[in-house]
Amino acid sequence: MNHSFRCFALVLVLANVGAWAQAPAVPPSPANEGDLLPKQELTGQILYQFLLAEIAAQRGQFSLSASAYLDLAMSTRDPRIVRRATEVAFHARQYDVALEAARLWQSLEPESQQARQMLSTLLLTSGRVEELAGSLARDLAAEGPRTGEALIRLVRAFARYPDKLAVQRLFNQLTQPYLGLAEAHLVRAQTAVGVGDAQRASSEIDQALELRPAWELAALFKAELLAKGDAQLDFLKTWLVANPQAQDVRLAYARGLVSEKRYEASRIEFRRLLSANPDNPDMLYAVGILSLQVNDIAEAEQQLKRFVEIGRGDLDPARFYLGQIADEGGRPDDALRWYDQVAAGEHVIPARVRAAQVLLRQNKLDEARERLAAARAGESGDIRLLVAEAQLLRDAGRYAEAFAFLANALEMQPDQPDILYETALAAEKLGYVDLVERHLRRLIALKPDSAQAYNALGYSLADRNLRLDEAAQLIDKALSLMPDDPFILDSKGWLLFRQGKPAAALEALQKAYAQKSDPEIAAHIGEVLWVLGRSDEALVVWREAAKVHPTNEMLAATIKRFVP
Repeated sequence: MNHSFRCFALVLVLANVGAWAQAPAVPPSPANEGDLLPKQELTGQILYQFLLAEIAAQRGQFSLSASAYLDLAMSTRDPRIVRRATEVAFHARQYDVALEAARLWQSLEPESQQARQMLSTLLLTSGRVEELAGSLARDLAAEGPRTGEALIRLVRAFARYPDKLAVQRLFNQLTQPYLGLAEAHLVRAQTAVGVGDAQRASSEIDQALELRPAWELAALFKAELLAKGDAQLDFLKTWLVANPQAQDVRLAYARGLVSEKRYEASRIEFRRLLSANPDNPDMLYAVGILSLQVNDIAEAEQQLKRFVEIGRGDLDPARFYLGQIADEGGRPDDALRWYDQVAAGEHVIPARVRAAQVLLRQNKLDEARERLAAARAGESGDIRLLVAEAQLLRDAGRYAEAFAFLANALEMQPDQPDILYETALAAEKLGYVDLVERHLRRLIALKPDSAQAYNALGYSLADRNLRLDEAAQLIDKALSLMPDDPFILDSKGWLLFRQGKPAAALEALQKAYAQKSDPEIAAHIGEVLWVLGRSDEALVVWREAAKVHPTNEMLAATIKRFVP
Protein backbone atom coordinates (compact mmCIF):
# COMPACT_ATOMS: atom_id res chain seq x y z
CA MET A 1 0.00 0.00 0.00
CA ASN A 2 1.64 3.25 -1.08
CA HIS A 3 1.79 6.39 1.05
CA SER A 4 -1.01 8.32 -0.69
CA PHE A 5 -3.35 5.36 -0.46
CA ARG A 6 -2.55 4.93 3.24
CA CYS A 7 -3.41 8.59 3.86
CA PHE A 8 -6.69 8.20 1.98
CA ALA A 9 -7.51 5.09 4.00
CA LEU A 10 -6.71 6.86 7.25
CA VAL A 11 -9.10 9.71 6.39
CA LEU A 12 -11.90 7.21 5.74
CA VAL A 13 -11.19 5.38 8.94
CA LEU A 14 -11.23 8.55 11.00
CA ALA A 15 -14.36 9.83 9.30
CA ASN A 16 -16.42 6.66 9.25
CA VAL A 17 -15.14 3.90 11.48
CA GLY A 18 -13.16 5.55 14.23
CA ALA A 19 -16.20 5.67 16.48
CA TRP A 20 -16.57 1.89 16.56
CA ALA A 21 -12.92 0.84 16.25
CA GLN A 22 -12.43 0.56 20.00
CA ALA A 23 -15.45 0.84 22.26
CA PRO A 24 -14.78 2.21 25.74
CA ALA A 25 -14.68 -0.36 28.51
CA VAL A 26 -17.57 1.01 30.59
CA PRO A 27 -20.93 -0.51 31.53
CA PRO A 28 -23.57 -0.04 28.79
CA SER A 29 -25.92 2.92 29.26
CA PRO A 30 -28.96 3.82 27.10
CA ALA A 31 -27.91 7.45 27.44
CA ASN A 32 -24.70 6.74 25.54
CA GLU A 33 -25.35 5.38 22.04
CA GLY A 34 -21.69 4.45 21.57
CA ASP A 35 -21.87 2.07 24.55
CA LEU A 36 -24.55 0.01 22.78
CA LEU A 37 -22.35 -0.63 19.76
CA PRO A 38 -20.39 -3.91 19.42
CA LYS A 39 -16.87 -3.94 20.79
CA GLN A 40 -15.16 -4.55 17.47
CA GLU A 41 -11.44 -4.54 16.77
CA LEU A 42 -10.48 -2.74 13.54
CA THR A 43 -8.72 -5.60 11.74
CA GLY A 44 -7.03 -5.40 8.37
CA GLN A 45 -9.78 -7.51 6.84
CA ILE A 46 -12.53 -5.19 8.13
CA LEU A 47 -10.70 -2.13 6.89
CA TYR A 48 -10.16 -3.75 3.49
CA GLN A 49 -13.84 -4.64 3.12
CA PHE A 50 -14.95 -1.19 4.22
CA LEU A 51 -12.63 0.54 1.73
CA LEU A 52 -13.69 -1.83 -1.03
CA ALA A 53 -17.35 -1.12 -0.41
CA GLU A 54 -16.95 2.64 -0.08
CA ILE A 55 -14.69 3.11 -3.10
CA ALA A 56 -17.00 0.95 -5.21
CA ALA A 57 -19.95 3.13 -4.20
CA GLN A 58 -18.03 6.31 -5.06
CA ARG A 59 -17.28 4.87 -8.51
CA GLY A 60 -20.93 3.96 -9.10
CA GLN A 61 -20.29 0.22 -8.76
CA PHE A 62 -23.24 -0.21 -6.42
CA SER A 63 -23.69 -3.97 -6.87
CA LEU A 64 -20.11 -4.62 -5.72
CA SER A 65 -20.49 -2.08 -2.94
CA ALA A 66 -23.76 -3.59 -1.72
CA SER A 67 -22.29 -7.12 -1.63
CA ALA A 68 -19.16 -5.97 0.22
CA TYR A 69 -21.19 -3.96 2.70
CA LEU A 70 -23.54 -6.86 3.39
CA ASP A 71 -20.60 -9.18 4.15
CA LEU A 72 -19.15 -6.53 6.45
CA ALA A 73 -22.52 -5.97 8.11
CA MET A 74 -22.94 -9.68 8.81
CA SER A 75 -19.46 -10.00 10.29
CA THR A 76 -19.46 -6.82 12.41
CA ARG A 77 -23.19 -6.55 13.23
CA ASP A 78 -22.56 -2.85 13.71
CA PRO A 79 -25.87 -0.97 13.19
CA ARG A 80 -24.17 1.85 11.28
CA ILE A 81 -22.56 -0.54 8.83
CA VAL A 82 -25.82 -2.48 8.51
CA ARG A 83 -27.70 0.73 7.81
CA ARG A 84 -25.16 1.70 5.13
CA ALA A 85 -25.42 -1.75 3.59
CA THR A 86 -29.21 -1.38 3.41
CA GLU A 87 -29.04 2.07 1.81
CA VAL A 88 -26.44 1.10 -0.80
CA ALA A 89 -28.32 -2.06 -1.77
CA PHE A 90 -31.58 -0.11 -2.02
CA HIS A 91 -29.91 2.49 -4.23
CA ALA A 92 -28.51 -0.33 -6.39
CA ARG A 93 -32.08 -1.78 -6.67
CA GLN A 94 -30.78 -5.02 -5.18
CA TYR A 95 -33.89 -5.38 -3.08
CA ASP A 96 -33.21 -8.91 -1.84
CA VAL A 97 -29.82 -7.81 -0.47
CA ALA A 98 -31.34 -4.64 0.96
CA LEU A 99 -34.14 -6.65 2.58
CA GLU A 100 -31.66 -9.02 4.22
CA ALA A 101 -29.68 -6.06 5.56
CA ALA A 102 -32.82 -4.27 6.72
CA ARG A 103 -33.99 -7.31 8.68
CA LEU A 104 -30.61 -7.46 10.39
CA TRP A 105 -30.76 -3.71 11.05
CA GLN A 106 -34.16 -3.98 12.75
CA SER A 107 -33.02 -6.96 14.81
CA LEU A 108 -30.06 -4.93 16.04
CA GLU A 109 -32.11 -1.75 16.62
CA PRO A 110 -35.67 -2.91 17.28
CA GLU A 111 -36.72 0.56 18.47
CA SER A 112 -35.41 2.36 15.39
CA GLN A 113 -38.28 3.99 13.51
CA GLN A 114 -35.99 4.48 10.51
CA ALA A 115 -35.12 0.79 10.38
CA ARG A 116 -38.79 -0.18 10.55
CA GLN A 117 -39.74 2.27 7.81
CA MET A 118 -36.94 1.01 5.57
CA LEU A 119 -38.00 -2.60 6.11
CA SER A 120 -41.62 -1.71 5.35
CA THR A 121 -40.61 0.14 2.18
CA LEU A 122 -38.52 -2.80 0.99
CA LEU A 123 -41.27 -5.32 1.66
CA LEU A 124 -43.71 -3.15 -0.28
CA THR A 125 -41.21 -2.56 -3.09
CA SER A 126 -40.60 -6.30 -3.34
CA GLY A 127 -44.34 -6.95 -3.57
CA ARG A 128 -44.37 -8.81 -0.25
CA VAL A 129 -47.58 -7.14 0.88
CA GLU A 130 -48.74 -10.14 2.90
CA GLU A 131 -45.51 -10.29 4.88
CA LEU A 132 -45.55 -6.53 5.43
CA ALA A 133 -49.20 -6.58 6.43
CA GLY A 134 -48.51 -9.30 8.96
CA SER A 135 -45.64 -7.37 10.51
CA LEU A 136 -47.55 -4.11 10.64
CA ALA A 137 -50.71 -5.81 11.91
CA ARG A 138 -48.79 -7.11 14.90
CA ASP A 139 -47.49 -3.61 15.58
CA LEU A 140 -51.01 -2.19 15.36
CA ALA A 141 -52.43 -4.82 17.66
CA ALA A 142 -49.86 -3.83 20.26
CA GLU A 143 -51.04 -0.20 20.17
CA GLY A 144 -54.26 -0.98 22.01
CA PRO A 145 -56.41 2.16 22.44
CA ARG A 146 -53.95 4.14 20.32
CA THR A 147 -54.54 2.02 17.21
CA GLY A 148 -56.41 4.78 15.40
CA GLU A 149 -53.58 7.25 15.90
CA ALA A 150 -51.06 4.60 14.84
CA LEU A 151 -52.98 4.01 11.59
CA ILE A 152 -52.81 7.70 10.72
CA ARG A 153 -49.10 7.86 11.49
CA LEU A 154 -48.52 4.76 9.41
CA VAL A 155 -50.34 5.97 6.31
CA ARG A 156 -48.36 9.20 6.44
CA ALA A 157 -45.15 7.17 6.34
CA PHE A 158 -46.26 5.79 2.97
CA ALA A 159 -47.43 9.14 1.56
CA ARG A 160 -44.55 9.40 -0.93
CA TYR A 161 -44.46 5.77 -1.96
CA PRO A 162 -45.05 5.73 -5.75
CA ASP A 163 -47.12 2.53 -6.08
CA LYS A 164 -50.42 3.90 -4.77
CA LEU A 165 -52.36 0.73 -5.64
CA ALA A 166 -50.01 -1.36 -3.49
CA VAL A 167 -50.44 1.10 -0.63
CA GLN A 168 -54.23 0.94 -0.96
CA ARG A 169 -54.21 -2.87 -0.90
CA LEU A 170 -51.97 -2.85 2.15
CA PHE A 171 -54.14 -0.48 4.15
CA ASN A 172 -57.39 -2.12 3.11
CA GLN A 173 -55.97 -5.27 4.68
CA LEU A 174 -54.56 -3.54 7.77
CA THR A 175 -57.78 -1.66 8.55
CA GLN A 176 -60.12 -4.64 8.14
CA PRO A 177 -60.13 -5.49 11.88
CA TYR A 178 -60.71 -1.86 12.84
CA LEU A 179 -63.71 -0.74 10.78
CA GLY A 180 -65.37 0.43 13.96
CA LEU A 181 -62.73 3.17 14.17
CA ALA A 182 -63.21 6.43 12.29
CA GLU A 183 -59.46 6.52 11.67
CA ALA A 184 -59.64 3.31 9.65
CA HIS A 185 -62.13 4.88 7.24
CA LEU A 186 -60.10 8.08 6.98
CA VAL A 187 -57.02 6.03 6.06
CA ARG A 188 -59.04 4.14 3.46
CA ALA A 189 -60.33 7.45 2.06
CA GLN A 190 -56.78 8.80 1.82
CA THR A 191 -55.47 5.76 -0.04
CA ALA A 192 -58.50 5.87 -2.37
CA VAL A 193 -57.61 9.45 -3.30
CA GLY A 194 -54.10 8.23 -4.06
CA VAL A 195 -55.43 5.92 -6.78
CA GLY A 196 -57.94 8.46 -8.08
CA ASP A 197 -61.04 6.71 -6.71
CA ALA A 198 -63.03 9.76 -5.60
CA GLN A 199 -66.28 7.81 -5.11
CA ARG A 200 -64.65 5.33 -2.72
CA ALA A 201 -62.91 8.16 -0.87
CA SER A 202 -66.21 10.01 -0.42
CA SER A 203 -67.95 6.88 0.86
CA GLU A 204 -65.16 6.13 3.36
CA ILE A 205 -64.94 9.66 4.72
CA ASP A 206 -68.71 9.75 5.18
CA GLN A 207 -68.42 6.59 7.29
CA ALA A 208 -65.64 8.20 9.32
CA LEU A 209 -67.91 11.19 10.04
CA GLU A 210 -70.78 8.89 10.98
CA LEU A 211 -68.54 7.29 13.60
CA ARG A 212 -67.05 10.62 14.79
CA PRO A 213 -69.32 13.47 13.63
CA ALA A 214 -67.27 16.16 15.39
CA TRP A 215 -63.85 15.05 14.08
CA GLU A 216 -62.19 18.07 12.46
CA LEU A 217 -59.63 16.09 10.50
CA ALA A 218 -62.37 14.11 8.77
CA ALA A 219 -64.42 17.24 8.10
CA LEU A 220 -61.46 18.96 6.50
CA PHE A 221 -60.76 15.90 4.34
CA LYS A 222 -64.40 15.77 3.28
CA ALA A 223 -64.23 19.44 2.27
CA GLU A 224 -61.15 18.78 0.14
CA LEU A 225 -63.08 16.14 -1.78
CA LEU A 226 -65.86 18.57 -2.67
CA ALA A 227 -65.70 20.98 -5.58
CA LYS A 228 -64.27 24.34 -4.55
CA GLY A 229 -66.88 27.05 -4.27
CA ASP A 230 -70.45 26.73 -3.04
CA ALA A 231 -70.42 22.95 -2.48
CA GLN A 232 -67.36 23.10 -0.25
CA LEU A 233 -68.43 26.24 1.60
CA ASP A 234 -71.97 24.98 2.21
CA PHE A 235 -70.62 21.78 3.77
CA LEU A 236 -68.21 23.64 6.04
CA LYS A 237 -70.86 26.16 7.07
CA THR A 238 -73.35 23.42 7.96
CA TRP A 239 -70.72 21.41 9.82
CA LEU A 240 -69.69 24.48 11.83
CA VAL A 241 -73.28 25.04 12.99
CA ALA A 242 -73.06 21.71 14.79
CA ASN A 243 -69.43 22.23 15.86
CA PRO A 244 -68.97 25.96 16.51
CA GLN A 245 -65.74 25.53 18.49
CA ALA A 246 -63.84 23.83 15.67
CA GLN A 247 -61.06 26.31 14.98
CA ASP A 248 -59.28 24.52 12.14
CA VAL A 249 -62.47 24.02 10.15
CA ARG A 250 -63.53 27.62 10.74
CA LEU A 251 -60.16 28.77 9.46
CA ALA A 252 -60.59 26.63 6.33
CA TYR A 253 -64.08 28.09 5.86
CA ALA A 254 -62.81 31.65 6.28
CA ARG A 255 -60.04 31.08 3.74
CA GLY A 256 -62.50 29.52 1.33
CA LEU A 257 -64.66 32.63 1.54
CA VAL A 258 -61.62 34.76 0.72
CA SER A 259 -60.95 32.59 -2.34
CA GLU A 260 -64.50 33.28 -3.51
CA LYS A 261 -64.00 37.03 -2.82
CA ARG A 262 -66.72 37.02 -0.18
CA TYR A 263 -64.70 39.36 1.98
CA GLU A 264 -67.30 40.53 4.47
CA ALA A 265 -68.43 36.97 5.21
CA SER A 266 -64.81 35.94 5.60
CA ARG A 267 -64.15 38.83 7.96
CA ILE A 268 -66.99 37.65 10.20
CA GLU A 269 -65.35 34.22 10.48
CA PHE A 270 -61.88 35.63 11.12
CA ARG A 271 -63.36 37.87 13.82
CA ARG A 272 -64.75 34.77 15.55
CA LEU A 273 -61.35 33.15 15.34
CA LEU A 274 -59.76 36.31 16.71
CA SER A 275 -62.17 36.46 19.65
CA ALA A 276 -61.03 32.96 20.60
CA ASN A 277 -57.36 33.84 20.02
CA PRO A 278 -57.06 37.59 20.75
CA ASP A 279 -53.26 37.69 20.47
CA ASN A 280 -52.94 35.47 17.41
CA PRO A 281 -50.98 37.54 14.87
CA ASP A 282 -52.36 35.65 11.86
CA MET A 283 -55.94 36.39 12.91
CA LEU A 284 -55.16 40.04 13.63
CA TYR A 285 -53.56 40.48 10.23
CA ALA A 286 -56.39 38.70 8.42
CA VAL A 287 -59.07 40.86 10.07
CA GLY A 288 -57.02 43.97 9.33
CA ILE A 289 -56.55 43.19 5.64
CA LEU A 290 -60.16 42.11 5.15
CA SER A 291 -61.33 45.30 6.85
CA LEU A 292 -59.26 47.25 4.34
CA GLN A 293 -60.85 45.23 1.56
CA VAL A 294 -64.38 46.17 2.67
CA ASN A 295 -63.30 49.78 3.36
CA ASP A 296 -63.66 49.59 7.14
CA ILE A 297 -60.61 51.77 7.65
CA ALA A 298 -61.01 52.24 11.41
CA GLU A 299 -60.98 48.52 12.18
CA ALA A 300 -58.24 47.88 9.65
CA GLU A 301 -55.99 50.40 11.39
CA GLN A 302 -56.84 49.08 14.85
CA GLN A 303 -56.08 45.45 14.05
CA LEU A 304 -52.95 46.14 12.00
CA LYS A 305 -51.55 48.34 14.77
CA ARG A 306 -52.20 45.57 17.27
CA PHE A 307 -50.46 43.12 14.93
CA VAL A 308 -47.37 45.36 14.80
CA GLU A 309 -47.42 45.83 18.59
CA ILE A 310 -47.35 42.08 19.18
CA GLY A 311 -44.27 41.95 16.96
CA ARG A 312 -44.49 38.39 15.64
CA GLY A 313 -44.29 37.54 11.96
CA ASP A 314 -43.51 39.75 8.97
CA LEU A 315 -44.44 43.25 10.10
CA ASP A 316 -43.49 45.13 6.93
CA PRO A 317 -46.72 44.57 4.97
CA ALA A 318 -48.76 45.82 7.93
CA ARG A 319 -46.54 48.89 8.28
CA PHE A 320 -47.00 49.62 4.59
CA TYR A 321 -50.81 49.39 4.81
CA LEU A 322 -50.81 51.54 7.94
CA GLY A 323 -48.82 54.10 5.98
CA GLN A 324 -51.46 54.01 3.24
CA ILE A 325 -54.26 54.44 5.76
CA ALA A 326 -52.56 57.47 7.34
CA ASP A 327 -51.70 58.87 3.91
CA GLU A 328 -55.25 58.64 2.59
CA GLY A 329 -56.56 59.90 5.93
CA GLY A 330 -54.65 63.16 5.57
CA ARG A 331 -52.02 62.40 8.24
CA PRO A 332 -48.77 62.83 6.31
CA ASP A 333 -46.44 62.67 9.31
CA ASP A 334 -47.93 59.35 10.45
CA ALA A 335 -47.75 58.07 6.89
CA LEU A 336 -44.06 58.91 6.64
CA ARG A 337 -43.36 57.27 9.99
CA TRP A 338 -44.99 54.02 8.89
CA TYR A 339 -43.45 54.03 5.42
CA ASP A 340 -40.00 54.61 6.89
CA GLN A 341 -40.39 51.54 9.12
CA VAL A 342 -40.82 49.21 6.14
CA ALA A 343 -37.43 47.51 6.13
CA ALA A 344 -37.50 44.57 3.73
CA GLY A 345 -39.50 42.54 1.27
CA GLU A 346 -41.77 43.42 -1.61
CA HIS A 347 -43.19 46.52 0.07
CA VAL A 348 -39.89 48.36 0.46
CA ILE A 349 -39.88 50.06 -2.95
CA PRO A 350 -43.60 51.01 -2.87
CA ALA A 351 -43.08 52.44 0.62
CA ARG A 352 -40.15 54.60 -0.53
CA VAL A 353 -42.15 55.81 -3.54
CA ARG A 354 -45.22 56.65 -1.49
CA ALA A 355 -43.13 58.48 1.09
CA ALA A 356 -41.69 60.62 -1.70
CA GLN A 357 -45.22 61.37 -2.94
CA VAL A 358 -46.23 62.47 0.57
CA LEU A 359 -43.29 64.88 0.63
CA LEU A 360 -44.21 66.22 -2.81
CA ARG A 361 -47.69 67.08 -1.56
CA GLN A 362 -45.97 68.99 1.25
CA ASN A 363 -44.02 70.95 -1.40
CA LYS A 364 -40.80 69.18 -0.44
CA LEU A 365 -39.75 68.04 -3.89
CA ASP A 366 -36.03 68.28 -3.23
CA GLU A 367 -36.27 66.16 -0.08
CA ALA A 368 -38.44 63.65 -1.92
CA ARG A 369 -35.86 63.35 -4.71
CA GLU A 370 -33.03 63.00 -2.20
CA ARG A 371 -34.88 60.14 -0.52
CA LEU A 372 -35.44 58.35 -3.81
CA ALA A 373 -31.82 58.80 -4.84
CA ALA A 374 -30.66 57.37 -1.51
CA ALA A 375 -33.07 54.46 -1.86
CA ARG A 376 -31.80 53.82 -5.39
CA ALA A 377 -28.26 53.57 -4.07
CA GLY A 378 -29.39 51.09 -1.43
CA GLU A 379 -31.56 49.00 -3.73
CA SER A 380 -29.02 48.47 -6.53
CA GLY A 381 -30.57 51.06 -8.79
CA ASP A 382 -34.09 49.60 -8.85
CA ILE A 383 -35.76 51.01 -11.95
CA ARG A 384 -39.02 51.70 -10.09
CA LEU A 385 -37.28 54.32 -7.99
CA LEU A 386 -35.90 56.06 -11.04
CA VAL A 387 -39.35 56.08 -12.66
CA ALA A 388 -40.86 57.40 -9.44
CA GLU A 389 -38.44 60.33 -9.41
CA ALA A 390 -39.38 61.22 -12.99
CA GLN A 391 -43.07 61.03 -12.06
CA LEU A 392 -42.46 63.39 -9.13
CA LEU A 393 -40.98 65.94 -11.50
CA ARG A 394 -43.87 65.50 -13.90
CA ASP A 395 -46.46 65.81 -11.12
CA ALA A 396 -44.70 68.97 -9.96
CA GLY A 397 -45.11 70.44 -13.46
CA ARG A 398 -41.37 70.37 -14.15
CA TYR A 399 -41.78 68.59 -17.45
CA ALA A 400 -38.48 69.70 -19.01
CA GLU A 401 -36.55 68.43 -15.97
CA ALA A 402 -38.45 65.14 -16.05
CA PHE A 403 -37.69 64.70 -19.74
CA ALA A 404 -33.99 65.54 -19.32
CA PHE A 405 -33.72 63.20 -16.32
CA LEU A 406 -35.29 60.33 -18.28
CA ALA A 407 -33.39 61.06 -21.49
CA ASN A 408 -30.15 60.75 -19.54
CA ALA A 409 -31.30 57.43 -18.08
CA LEU A 410 -32.37 56.25 -21.53
CA GLU A 411 -28.90 56.90 -22.91
CA MET A 412 -27.49 54.46 -20.40
CA GLN A 413 -30.30 51.89 -20.88
CA PRO A 414 -31.74 52.52 -24.36
CA ASP A 415 -34.00 49.46 -24.40
CA GLN A 416 -35.27 49.53 -20.83
CA PRO A 417 -39.08 49.29 -21.26
CA ASP A 418 -40.13 51.36 -18.24
CA ILE A 419 -37.74 54.18 -19.10
CA LEU A 420 -38.91 54.18 -22.72
CA TYR A 421 -42.52 54.44 -21.59
CA GLU A 422 -41.91 57.21 -19.07
CA THR A 423 -39.74 59.17 -21.52
CA ALA A 424 -42.58 59.01 -24.05
CA LEU A 425 -45.02 60.39 -21.45
CA ALA A 426 -42.61 63.20 -20.59
CA ALA A 427 -42.14 63.99 -24.28
CA GLU A 428 -45.94 64.11 -24.66
CA LYS A 429 -46.14 66.86 -22.05
CA LEU A 430 -43.60 68.93 -24.00
CA GLY A 431 -45.28 68.32 -27.35
CA TYR A 432 -42.42 66.25 -28.78
CA VAL A 433 -44.80 64.21 -30.93
CA ASP A 434 -42.14 62.49 -33.01
CA LEU A 435 -40.27 61.34 -29.91
CA VAL A 436 -43.48 60.06 -28.33
CA GLU A 437 -44.20 57.86 -31.32
CA ARG A 438 -40.58 56.73 -31.75
CA HIS A 439 -40.22 55.63 -28.12
CA LEU A 440 -43.61 53.90 -27.96
CA ARG A 441 -43.05 52.02 -31.22
CA ARG A 442 -39.66 50.89 -29.91
CA LEU A 443 -41.38 49.71 -26.73
CA ILE A 444 -43.97 47.78 -28.76
CA ALA A 445 -41.16 46.12 -30.72
CA LEU A 446 -39.46 45.11 -27.47
CA LYS A 447 -42.67 44.10 -25.69
CA PRO A 448 -45.39 43.21 -28.19
CA ASP A 449 -47.72 42.32 -25.31
CA SER A 450 -47.45 45.74 -23.62
CA ALA A 451 -51.04 46.99 -23.43
CA GLN A 452 -49.83 50.29 -21.95
CA ALA A 453 -47.63 51.00 -24.99
CA TYR A 454 -50.43 50.40 -27.51
CA ASN A 455 -52.81 52.46 -25.38
CA ALA A 456 -50.43 55.39 -24.95
CA LEU A 457 -49.69 55.62 -28.65
CA GLY A 458 -53.34 55.22 -29.62
CA TYR A 459 -54.45 57.85 -27.12
CA SER A 460 -51.72 60.25 -28.26
CA LEU A 461 -53.04 60.06 -31.82
CA ALA A 462 -56.69 60.28 -30.79
CA ASP A 463 -56.12 63.23 -28.47
CA ARG A 464 -54.54 65.15 -31.37
CA ASN A 465 -57.29 64.01 -33.72
CA LEU A 466 -54.69 62.34 -35.95
CA ARG A 467 -54.86 59.04 -37.90
CA LEU A 468 -57.97 57.93 -36.02
CA ASP A 469 -58.22 54.58 -37.82
CA GLU A 470 -54.70 53.71 -36.71
CA ALA A 471 -55.46 55.00 -33.21
CA ALA A 472 -58.50 52.69 -33.10
CA GLN A 473 -56.37 49.68 -34.05
CA LEU A 474 -53.83 50.48 -31.34
CA ILE A 475 -56.44 51.01 -28.61
CA ASP A 476 -58.39 47.90 -29.60
CA LYS A 477 -55.15 45.92 -29.42
CA ALA A 478 -54.58 47.29 -25.91
CA LEU A 479 -58.14 46.30 -24.93
CA SER A 480 -57.61 42.79 -26.26
CA LEU A 481 -54.66 42.48 -23.89
CA MET A 482 -56.34 44.15 -20.88
CA PRO A 483 -60.11 44.20 -21.50
CA ASP A 484 -61.19 45.81 -18.23
CA ASP A 485 -58.43 48.35 -17.69
CA PRO A 486 -60.11 51.70 -16.86
CA PHE A 487 -57.44 53.82 -18.54
CA ILE A 488 -57.67 51.88 -21.78
CA LEU A 489 -61.48 52.16 -21.63
CA ASP A 490 -60.99 55.90 -21.19
CA SER A 491 -58.85 55.96 -24.34
CA LYS A 492 -61.53 54.02 -26.20
CA GLY A 493 -64.20 56.46 -25.08
CA TRP A 494 -62.11 59.46 -26.07
CA LEU A 495 -61.40 57.92 -29.48
CA LEU A 496 -65.14 57.37 -30.04
CA PHE A 497 -65.74 60.99 -29.12
CA ARG A 498 -63.13 62.11 -31.65
CA GLN A 499 -64.86 59.90 -34.22
CA GLY A 500 -68.11 61.77 -33.67
CA LYS A 501 -69.85 59.08 -31.59
CA PRO A 502 -70.59 60.87 -28.29
CA ALA A 503 -73.26 58.43 -27.02
CA ALA A 504 -70.98 55.41 -27.44
CA ALA A 505 -68.11 57.46 -26.02
CA LEU A 506 -70.10 58.30 -22.88
CA GLU A 507 -70.91 54.63 -22.27
CA ALA A 508 -67.23 53.63 -22.43
CA LEU A 509 -66.11 56.56 -20.27
CA GLN A 510 -68.70 55.92 -17.57
CA LYS A 511 -67.67 52.26 -17.45
CA ALA A 512 -64.07 53.38 -16.97
CA TYR A 513 -65.01 55.89 -14.27
CA ALA A 514 -67.01 53.28 -12.36
CA GLN A 515 -63.80 51.31 -12.00
CA LYS A 516 -61.44 54.22 -11.36
CA SER A 517 -62.54 57.71 -10.31
CA ASP A 518 -59.62 59.34 -12.08
CA PRO A 519 -59.80 63.14 -12.64
CA GLU A 520 -58.81 62.91 -16.30
CA ILE A 521 -61.59 60.40 -16.98
CA ALA A 522 -63.95 62.82 -15.22
CA ALA A 523 -62.73 65.62 -17.49
CA HIS A 524 -63.56 63.52 -20.56
CA ILE A 525 -67.00 62.53 -19.26
CA GLY A 526 -67.87 66.16 -18.56
CA GLU A 527 -66.82 67.26 -22.02
CA VAL A 528 -68.88 64.54 -23.71
CA LEU A 529 -71.92 65.38 -21.56
CA TRP A 530 -71.54 69.05 -22.45
CA VAL A 531 -71.48 68.27 -26.18
CA LEU A 532 -74.58 66.11 -25.73
CA GLY A 533 -76.37 69.13 -24.25
CA ARG A 534 -76.28 67.83 -20.69
CA SER A 535 -74.27 70.67 -19.22
CA ASP A 536 -75.78 70.43 -15.73
CA GLU A 537 -74.64 66.82 -15.45
CA ALA A 538 -71.22 67.80 -16.77
CA LEU A 539 -70.85 70.45 -14.07
CA VAL A 540 -71.76 67.95 -11.36
CA VAL A 541 -69.11 65.47 -12.57
CA TRP A 542 -66.44 68.15 -12.83
CA ARG A 543 -67.16 69.75 -9.44
CA GLU A 544 -67.15 66.44 -7.60
CA ALA A 545 -63.87 65.43 -9.24
CA ALA A 546 -62.33 68.84 -8.52
CA LYS A 547 -63.13 68.50 -4.80
CA VAL A 548 -61.05 65.30 -4.63
CA HIS A 549 -58.36 66.40 -7.12
CA PRO A 550 -58.10 70.20 -6.83
CA THR A 551 -54.61 70.38 -8.40
CA ASN A 552 -55.15 68.24 -11.49
CA GLU A 553 -54.12 70.39 -14.44
CA MET A 554 -56.09 68.62 -17.15
CA LEU A 555 -59.34 68.69 -15.18
CA ALA A 556 -58.87 72.35 -14.32
CA ALA A 557 -58.07 73.24 -17.96
CA THR A 558 -61.13 71.37 -19.24
CA ILE A 559 -63.47 73.10 -16.81
CA LYS A 560 -61.97 76.48 -17.71
CA ARG A 561 -62.62 75.92 -21.43
CA PHE A 562 -66.33 75.42 -20.84
CA VAL A 563 -66.89 77.46 -17.68
CA PRO A 564 -64.56 80.49 -17.82
